[in-house]
Amino acid sequence: MTVNNTTHIKIKPDFESNDFWEPYSSDLMVEFQQALDEGLDIEKYKDVFTCVSMLAKGETKTNLSNVLYDVVLNAKKNPEYKYIEPSTLEEIKELRKFHSFKENGFDASSLKNKIHGAWMGRVCGCLLGKPLEGIRTNELIPLLKETGNYPMHRYVLSTDITEEMCDKYSFHLRNKAYADTVDGMPVDDDTNYVVLAQKIIEDYGRDFSPKNVSKAWIKYQSIESYFTAEKVAFLNFLNGYEPPKSAIYKNPYREWIGAQIRGDYFGYINPGKPELAAEMAFRDASISHVKNGIYGEMFVSAMIACAAVTDNIEDIILGGLAQIPHTSRLHEAIINVLNDYKNGVSLDDCRKKIHSKFDEHSGYGWCHTISNAMIVAAALLYGNGDFGESLCIAVQTGFDTDCNGATVGSIMGMRNGIKNIDDVWTKPVNDKIHTSIFGVDTVKISDCVEKTLKQLI
Repeated sequence: MTVNNTTHIKIKPDFESNDFWEPYSSDLMVEFQQALDEGLDIEKYKDVFTCVSMLAKGETKTNLSNVLYDVVLNAKKNPEYKYIEPSTLEEIKELRKFHSFKENGFDASSLKNKIHGAWMGRVCGCLLGKPLEGIRTNELIPLLKETGNYPMHRYVLSTDITEEMCDKYSFHLRNKAYADTVDGMPVDDDTNYVVLAQKIIEDYGRDFSPKNVSKAWIKYQSIESYFTAEKVAFLNFLNGYEPPKSAIYKNPYREWIGAQIRGDYFGYINPGKPELAAEMAFRDASISHVKNGIYGEMFVSAMIACAAVTDNIEDIILGGLAQIPHTSRLHEAIINVLNDYKNGVSLDDCRKKIHSKFDEHSGYGWCHTISNAMIVAAALLYGNGDFGESLCIAVQTGFDTDCNGATVGSIMGMRNGIKNIDDVWTKPVNDKIHTSIFGVDTVKISDCVEKTLKQLI
């Protein structure tokens, strides 16, 4: 009798070719820390997470990581965990704490001034922080002192940087987007998203859905334009995980800053309507984030909507917080910053508190929503209503410098208006934003402002 020998063919991926952000197994210790902060009872698995995270890339590490994902997904809450942090809009609304404030009126002219200021403010703040993105304060502060820019009060210029400095600092200083070398705002995810949000409203209207946003992401940008939680969500879309599953499936970055940098436009088109701005922000954020990751975008969008109708910084912050659960870690952290400010805590001590709570040398601390939102709140409070001073505080504090500069710039630009932004900030921008959005490429800020005015209620 003849026995036919058959070969079982199995095709495997090339594990070495994956981008760092793509495989879940690449950041297991971030997953562990994230799950702990969410109150999940997984401390007993720390050694397992540590050992698996140290394995070389490959099938074994991937398979074990999948097991750990199931552990996290099915873990129970620690009964002593004090925070209540839902990820659905209905549950979020039930946990809001209302804040009322006196609103200023506005006419068409003053509103255009404010919206133009918001657009320009975001771009200027992003440009201020962009060449410093990734630097840690142990090198940032000496660098600023060496360039005569401490306390920070202006853009970092290419002429500030010498060859000796390039060799001395571990942070890469060559060929950065310095303000004296650019022709408009260079391509950056922080500015891409505000332009993309405008495009989403054009395509789908103000009643856009989370699914619409996911389709727009695939249609308008390549995967190289997305990072951390956004890249995970993008891959999840392609693999059939629709929102909100796309935010949950193997996403250790689900509370990182990515959503917080995406919500500005929903504040622009809802001046004086923070609840509506926050609702739109929720629809955007929920495709890639959960809990405080979602709240960060809702908070910023609502603050911008409030900044259109009040100059009071405390009301702007509390108006933003009124749209997120008062039972959340983010709400508690921002209230602590606000209370410290009101109790006379100095800016330096405020910064030290943020740095003691979050480690800027870890990806988790450096890129988390809460650490960076605290910096945004501090910059608004200690900036004394001054546009440039607020931006510089945000960037000098460290962590995600371009994101925080952009967010503070957007809020202060809306509050103060374009007429109160000095041309020392606006001149390098040259009314241009370069994007990586397909079919959009470079846009004029002034044209974006006109389109924004057409998309108001």
